[in-house]
Amino acid sequence: MPQIYLAGFDVFRRDAIEQGARLKQLCQRHGLQGLYPMDNQLPAGLVGQAAARRIYQDNLRMIADCDAVLANLEVFRGLEPDSGTAFEVGMAAALGKPVWGYFSPVADLRALHGAHRPSVDSLGFVIEDFGLPRNLMLACSWAGYSATAEEGVQALAGLLADRQS
Repeated sequence: MPQIYLAGFDVFRRDAIEQGARLKQLCQRHGLQGLYPMDNQLPAGLVGQAAARRIYQDNLRMIADCDAVLANLEVFRGLEPDSGTAFEVGMAAALGKPVWGYFSPVADLRALHGAHRPSVDSLGFVIEDFGLPRNLMLACSWAGYSATAEEGVQALAGLLADRQS
């Protein structure tokens, strides 16, 4: 059964464990095995930076072992996706694994920022204008994107099935 790493800031939700279970059930309905970062268990007594390092290593291993990544690229703590998720997408892309992003539909980065021409943000930085809904480094790395996790899982199931045939 193909394994899908479930990247995203969902691990910071108050119901993170339940959200992970929902995402994993969604994967299972489409013949995939979801790998949720919180599936890993920290050894008792591991705290602080040692715990952070262990989480990092466990997540890297899960990404290396998976067949594809489903990434929650909704804006988080601002107008950009979670930086940890962006890192995980980059790693998956570097390993040649297909990535599918999901987030609320937006026409492009200018629309997300509410910018008009000239396209600058509130600090005066230029907003890239490639007609993409996320930064080009994310948008050019994914196999596709959708508005929901369910649409993303369905698309990844089809993509992985096509690769196997």
